[in-house]
Amino acid sequence: EAQLVESGGGLVQAGGSLRLSCAASGFIRDDEAIGWFRQAPEKEREGVSCIRMSDGSTYYAVSVKGRFTISRDNTKNTVYLQMNSLKPEDTAVYYCATGAVGTASSCHRAVYINWGQGTQVTVSS
Repeated sequence: EAQLVESGGGLVQAGGSLRLSCAASGFIRDDEAIGWFRQAPEKEREGVSCIRMSDGSTYYAVSVKGRFTISRDNTKNTVYLQMNSLKPEDTAVYYCATGAVGTASSCHRAVYINWGQGTQVTVSS
């Protein structure tokens, strides 16, 4: 299975932007999806955005819709999460994961089985 490595996290002021990358060193099947999840301290891991590799269909959590954009480059086995207008409540460890998901809207932790190690995003006030 693909090894996933997240990058691009860091410290940013509120209103700023970051772009996260999820690079897969192995093969990702066309029928798989890649999702971005985040986990803030003492909170459950939640789905942020997911994308199907086959057709590029996407899902966004209500809390990030209009601010975040997910995209993929199938030739590079890489998925990006462009995060604009960041808010302190976006602070979390962000993980990418793969799963055999037929619908991007199934952006749920339980159906994603292959996970990266995460990258920290901290948004200051």
